[in-house]
Amino acid sequence: MLLTKECDYAIRIIRALADGTKRKVEDIAEEQYVPQKYAYKIIKKLNRVGLVQSVRGRYGGYYLQKSLDSFSLADIVRTIDSKRYISECLQEDSECPFRNHPDRQCAIHFHLLRIQDNILNEMKALTMDVALNVAVDMTA
Repeated sequence: MLLTKECDYAIRIIRALADGTKRKVEDIAEEQYVPQKYAYKIIKKLNRVGLVQSVRGRYGGYYLQKSLDSFSLADIVRTIDSKRYISECLQEDSECPFRNHPDRQCAIHFHLLRIQDNILNEMKALTMDVALNVAVDMTA
């Protein structure tokens, strides 16, 4: 499952709001290296699902509506990339000739589906408080 650039930007936006303070989109975009036009679009999506709350007006901005321990990496990914798969053949509307072929079932499809499920389950298990606060040993 490859995450889109938009999904990467959404994770960065959540990271910028993780300290609980209200922030302006312009500041988030600059700090997290997210183009402003994408930042506005992404924040609207995050707002629609209740992860981010907006405050209008001169002293307005955005802040996290939910605590970091109440949503996972999967929640962000599904908000931004709801129909992402590691292979096109896993998509329901895929025209894979082997999908429903009675004599030639594709064994690879079932392995890819298992891998997809494992990735999604890992993302569901990773709450954002853990994701943003764990120092990872990159040499392991």
